[in-house]
Amino acid sequence: MSSHSFRTIAELENLGEASLQTGPFGTQLKASEYVDKGIPVINVRNIGFGDVKKEDLEYLNDAKAEKLHQHHLRKGDIVFGRKGAVERHALIDETVDGWIQGSDCLRLRIRSQDICERYLSHYFKTKAHQDWMQALCSFGATMSSLNQDIVRRISFPAPPIIVQKKITATLTAYDKLIENNQRRIALLEKMAEEIYREWFVRLRFPGYEKVKKVKGVPEGWEIDRVDSIGKIVTGKTPPTDNPRYFGGPYFFIKTPDMHGNIFIVETEERLSQNGLDSQPSQTIPRGSICVSCIGTGGIVSITTSECQTNQQINSVVVRNLSDLEWAFFSLRNLREAIQMFGATGATMTNLSKGKFSSLKILRPNKSIVLKYHALVNPIFAQMQSILQQTMILRSTRDLLLPRLISGKLSVEQLDIRFPPGMEESAHVNRDHQRV
Repeated sequence: MSSHSFRTIAELENLGEASLQTGPFGTQLKASEYVDKGIPVINVRNIGFGDVKKEDLEYLNDAKAEKLHQHHLRKGDIVFGRKGAVERHALIDETVDGWIQGSDCLRLRIRSQDICERYLSHYFKTKAHQDWMQALCSFGATMSSLNQDIVRRISFPAPPIIVQKKITATLTAYDKLIENNQRRIALLEKMAEEIYREWFVRLRFPGYEKVKKVKGVPEGWEIDRVDSIGKIVTGKTPPTDNPRYFGGPYFFIKTPDMHGNIFIVETEERLSQNGLDSQPSQTIPRGSICVSCIGTGGIVSITTSECQTNQQINSVVVRNLSDLEWAFFSLRNLREAIQMFGATGATMTNLSKGKFSSLKILRPNKSIVLKYHALVNPIFAQMQSILQQTMILRSTRDLLLPRLISGKLSVEQLDIRFPPGMEESAHVNRDHQRV
């Protein structure tokens, strides 16, 4: 077992090997300054756990972006949000190089040839660091707040650069496998959805040429309500002041657990048997379809085990499992309707169980739905299997992370092949750009 010496961001900054910068001076950019297409701006909501969330981006035109040229981000920069989830960060890679730092963000730029930015990003993902950040940023405040002084106080283990690269290469190998799995899932999902659109939106289902249409709807099809698919269950949160209700084996689904996930294979919070038993009418079985109806409306996911959800989610307990795939895409197709009927005059969607139940869908005849189920059910099964593999990869990587970073699991004597680009001196390239 080896131990690593520690360095601080302040030390790097004093040596000219790091710099900190807050976002553009003043308050948030005005809504009138954003455009539909242009140079993306990274705001707090776009900062993940080491990556950039590319949903809900805002854009500036070229002229405005040029005025903010000092806030253009470069590959290797690390961006923190100054409010809210301060334990998160985003490592800027080649896909977001040149984007703009938002005014609610803080940028760390490393210039030291002895520090690998991706290694530092991995360290920032450790629970010990995140707990430290959360505790320090929350001290004496109702909302977590990050500033340059706190970032300067960050202390991190700094083994020799070759060891940093070996640790990074080991963890990056897992990241690449996870990314490949995510791409495979996206392709499979696109395939299943394209068949759905061809059959149930464009109405070019098998044998459509021989089917008569009545008022634009194929004969035998009908306009029906969402609750015709199955029983609607609105979630509820058990009393949070009772610790016996939480920490067990049952998923407790919230909207963030659903983002980007067709299947729910993991949740941030779980319920105990006591928690589940405390509100039995909120329990939903495997194969139920969860739909977010409060907050960010219209996100849709499928359960993989017996579970419960919070009150922001209405779930459809599908009566016929052969309807599952068709119902999933049909409900996801209702996103705009959910947001429109759930509009309350505020920025947040709030659609009641009654209004959700009464939303209209086009229900095909049973034989077409059965054909679709037979065709895409294997695709859905494969997506779920890949998601389970991805969860195992993430779990293994997260177990390795603190042991590698702390030096408890040494890589110094291992012959590790670096991924393409890691052998190149990114620092030299960036220094060349600064001249």
